[in-house]
Amino acid sequence: MLNRNPVHMLLLCLLVLLSGFAQAQISDINSAINKAGRERMLSQRMAKAYLQVGLGVDVERSSRQLDTSIALFDRHLVELKNYAPTPEIKNTYLLLEKNWLAYKEALVGTAPNPESARKVLELSETVLQLAHTGTGQLVEISKTETGPLVGVAGRQRMLSQRMAKYYAAIVWGVAPGNSASILAKDRKVFSVALNALGAAPATSQSIRNELDLARQQWALFEAALDARESLDKKSRVSSVALSSERLLEMMDGITGMFENLGS
Repeated sequence: MLNRNPVHMLLLCLLVLLSGFAQAQISDINSAINKAGRERMLSQRMAKAYLQVGLGVDVERSSRQLDTSIALFDRHLVELKNYAPTPEIKNTYLLLEKNWLAYKEALVGTAPNPESARKVLELSETVLQLAHTGTGQLVEISKTETGPLVGVAGRQRMLSQRMAKYYAAIVWGVAPGNSASILAKDRKVFSVALNALGAAPATSQSIRNELDLARQQWALFEAALDARESLDKKSRVSSVALSSERLLEMMDGITGMFENLGS
């Protein structure tokens, strides 16, 4: 199922490119930080979707998420390479591109199995670290009050997907030995960051209202993560997957609101 026809993948990429053409150009540093941060999230969302397919969880939906995430990652990478305001940042995205090609090949070249899933997990972390480096470099040169907030809010998107990724990997039995500790740490970081975003002086009341709603969704996501072992594997992973997508949607909107504060 994952051995994509090249023509199919090309048409999918063109569709995503055309649908987002009006927003394709990076207009300012906050926009760059947002899209750089979205690359972090996509690196984890693709692995999560791949694992879900391997587990037989919402296969059609998971396959669609994987395809669209691959196309969007490609598009943003081109934009970020073109925008890169310093040679150092340009080099980061050239290195990311090199590692992304290996990751994409692993995602589309083999139907999910335990061995390929372990490889995907490894590559997803490598791509994440490079995407995180690029985001941090852009935040560093932003010299604005809102730039770091866009970075932190955008990281919440990534955490929602990485937690779901590691949860699925643990359930499948393909997770690295430190996965449970990473998942526990990510939960703490997510919670602390929610409070920090709400307390930031630049945060508007409308954003605080959205953060309150995000806290409610975060509580539901945590409940899904803590579901009893008595539930069957597919039900547990499906519940976590759906909750992670809702949380992602909310945090993506909030990140956009922070981005617009700098306009």
